[in-house]
Amino acid sequence: MNPIKRTQPKDKRQDCNVTMDTALIILAAGQGSRMKSDLPKVLHEIADAPMLVHAMKAADSLQPERIVVVTGHGGEAVGRAARDWDERAEIAVQEEQLGTGHAVAQAAPLLKSFNGDAFVLFGDTPFIRPETLDALKQARQQNDVVILGFHAADRDARYGRLVMDGETLQRIVEYKDASPEERAISFCNSGVLCADAALLFDLITEVKNDNASAEYYLTDIVGIARARGLTATAVACDEAETMGINSRIDLARAEAAFQAGARVKALEDGVTLVAPETVYFAHDTVLGRDSIIEPNVVFGPGVTVETGARVRAFSHLEGAHVSRGGTIGPFARLRPGAELAEDVHIGNFVEVKNAIIDRGAKVNHLSYIGDADIGEATNIGAGTITCNYDGVMKHRTRIGARVFVGSDTMLVAPVSLGDDAMTASGSVITSDVEPGALALARARQVNKPGMARKLMDRLRAIKAKQTGR
Repeated sequence: MNPIKRTQPKDKRQDCNVTMDTALIILAAGQGSRMKSDLPKVLHEIADAPMLVHAMKAADSLQPERIVVVTGHGGEAVGRAARDWDERAEIAVQEEQLGTGHAVAQAAPLLKSFNGDAFVLFGDTPFIRPETLDALKQARQQNDVVILGFHAADRDARYGRLVMDGETLQRIVEYKDASPEERAISFCNSGVLCADAALLFDLITEVKNDNASAEYYLTDIVGIARARGLTATAVACDEAETMGINSRIDLARAEAAFQAGARVKALEDGVTLVAPETVYFAHDTVLGRDSIIEPNVVFGPGVTVETGARVRAFSHLEGAHVSRGGTIGPFARLRPGAELAEDVHIGNFVEVKNAIIDRGAKVNHLSYIGDADIGEATNIGAGTITCNYDGVMKHRTRIGARVFVGSDTMLVAPVSLGDDAMTASGSVITSDVEPGALALARARQVNKPGMARKLMDRLRAIKAKQTGR
């Protein structure tokens, strides 16, 4: 799995409402047996990023000082993915799966001296919005414990119920332990909460496992806090934000939900999607206003398409930057490291990888450009290949400005072509070409009169002997 990293620096904005340091505790220890997979559940991907990363991205808005990821099954891989996204992530290990309260308690040694609020999030709940987390933080200023809840459309859903008295949250009761009257409550627990970190860990020490599942429920801290005379409340969010992913069916639904939201956002931001339902986004796709995306385009991670560029049908982009006025495709592939300046044209069945292509250059047909620098207004003819790999090492091709590369040219790297140079069609270029020079590197043509008929007659005779016809 390729590491997913931040594409922009962390937001350092000042917020007058942010008054306390914040720590994240992200629970990511579950095996996810219903996923039927050897991969830890939180590493299954939505929009080309592990669901764990989606949870961490949402929490970036809190500008956390500390991040603790509680791992269990596949902990090494989970920790690696967390640190790939944010190198500050600290790892706590839950050796036994004894409930959410027990999981949060594993973070206590790491946050022993932390002075501030702790948010408990879930690595398999990727869609909580930054605005919702901010609402929790605001509510925390007036309450000791704040829970995130939602109104379930399905009254029989097996979620814990939030027992409210006006704005006060009295307790949370798990579905298994709820009475018929409590199960009739529609306001349900998402599991996400916020509290002072020291208070949170202190409350957890009083949690017992005398319940239907014999687990240490994190939700019990509300009742314990209320018994101490502390305040608790719940903030409501849309049920869709709390979507937990426990199976491949859930994963497919989550992918569909993400893509639907990404398409709507792109349209609202001034992007033209000719057939929105056929365009697929990565978690970090950036499209500029007035860019046009034709049908059946797929964006992998790390793509930026600037204002006014056009991506034609059936193209695939990953790790690429397309500047203003660029045209990509149809049937083009941009791979990581493709950096295209303004007004660059990449045509049908062209692949570009780890290459810088300057303003106005064209690679219009059936070519591979890898590990290369291409100058301004250069034209790359059909069937051109930069032969960048010798079986062990990669080598770079450097092409100057206003160069005309003839069709079916093989550029055997390392090699360079100076400004205003030209190559003849069908050439194999193994030596540098000086500026303004024409390079011809092909065998002289020889015609053999009558040889074609003789050769075909001979081949047909051999076939007839072998097949009897």
